Amino acid sequence: MEKGKGVMGGRRWAVDFTDHSTTPSSRDIPDPPGFSRASLDQDDSTLSRQKKDAEANWKAQKAWEVAQTPFKNLLMMGFMMWMAGSTVHLFSIGITFSALWQPISALQGVGKVFEPYKDSKVDLLGPKLLFIALNLGGLALGVWKLNTLGLLPTHASDWVSTLPPAQVQFSLLNK
Repeated sequence: MEKGKGVMGGRRWAVDFTDHSTTPSSRDIPDPPGFSRASLDQDDSTLSRQKKDAEANWKAQKAWEVAQTPFKNLLMMGFMMWMAGSTVHLFSIGITFSALWQPISALQGVGKVFEPYKDSKVDLLGPKLLFIALNLGGLALGVWKLNTLGLLPTHASDWVSTLPPAQVQFSLLNK
């Protein structure tokens, strides 16, 4: 027995939707005052536009949140550098180079970070500039730590080995 076929070979269930009545159908009745079927289509487009606006607002808000994340990293890294101290040892050098590497890698991937929030209605210039500025602040923090550790050549004595030896002339007084 085939699926959907009854015992007698015909369809078991069948519904006839054709209208055989003599009463007027709903299509023949005029719409009430103030109602038009075109307004239903406009409401759908209005809802669609509102959804798109809400999505654009959400993307803009999330883009600003992503742009502010380096600030949290900046505070954490500053605390870790303070805890490492100002003496040169393995931990302080590791923390310092981590503080330099994280902003550099974040700056290289700015486009990928903000890719999910790209939309014609969302302006990403402000969040990107904030993201870049905070990462440059993190980079400056790392360079400052290198300086406090004495690993940056900032004094004349750091360059002595590159200077030519001084020529001293001795004159013998023969009198």
